[in-house]
Amino acid sequence: MSNLLEVHQVVKKYGQYVALNEVSLNVPKGSIYGLLGPNGAGKTSLIRIINQITMPDSGSVILDGEPLQPKHIQTIGYLPEERGLYSSMKVGEQCLYLAQMKGLSKSEAKKQLDYWFERLNIQGWWNKKIQELSKGMAQKIQFVVCVLHQPKLLIFDEPFSGFDPVNANIIKDEILALKEKGSTIIFSTHRMESVEELCDHIALIHKSNKLIEGKLNDVKRQYRTNTFEVGILSSNVEGLIYDITQHFTVAPAQFKSLNDDLKLEIQIGNASPNDLLQVLTQRGQVTHFVEKIPSVNDIFIQTVTDTHNITPNQF
Repeated sequence: MSNLLEVHQVVKKYGQYVALNEVSLNVPKGSIYGLLGPNGAGKTSLIRIINQITMPDSGSVILDGEPLQPKHIQTIGYLPEERGLYSSMKVGEQCLYLAQMKGLSKSEAKKQLDYWFERLNIQGWWNKKIQELSKGMAQKIQFVVCVLHQPKLLIFDEPFSGFDPVNANIIKDEILALKEKGSTIIFSTHRMESVEELCDHIALIHKSNKLIEGKLNDVKRQYRTNTFEVGILSSNVEGLIYDITQHFTVAPAQFKSLNDDLKLEIQIGNASPNDLLQVLTQRGQVTHFVEKIPSVNDIFIQTVTDTHNITPNQF
């Protein structure tokens, strides 16, 4: 898979403060790419550079095989965390104005807006002023403005802010549909559950440095611990515990179950899951057996809190 966006050793400083320290990223075409990091990590500085709001002090950005240039602004759609709509303008008038700034003719802009207003069921908002809309309603308008010119690259910074769960799911479905149509999407958020649901690739920036980059599943494999949650019914719990502690590392577990079973967390090391199952089935009835796959949230917290033990790596 070729890359739509490549960032090569980008450095950005504000006085003595280093916002980005030789950060490099590769965003594959047609992917949803999660850009993660705590507040102050450097994500916003990188997004501003991609949008040519600011320039890097050194390094380069390549978009679709070309060095980033002013003409590329029309091929990027940006939904900022801090919204930028004019509160006193009518919705339709503002959308037409912003669409034409992105290079659409008035007729093409009207055609795209009719499509999106119908798709999001907001046809009645055309003559409303932004100040008359709720935060979630205004967010829908901002989303439409971001996507209507059909850009190659979409950058969503906290796109679900202000949405109730129903509307958040609507926008989530639209993001997935845009990916299916070929859009490449950078997705910056603190909502790790959304990263799990949407992203193919992730990068984690912390204290101006990239610590992790790769396919989401590859990153999870790197952080897996061969640990299983086990539920078991046994008439001889003491014997069961003795048997499994001879071979594996065992701790109590917490998970929901309909059974009054013994709940354990078992790390198998270099053994196979079948080895563990063989020991368990000799001592009781297995009611629950699931590998603990590290979540994006687990990886995020571990990496950010233990950076003194981690060297930046790329998968």
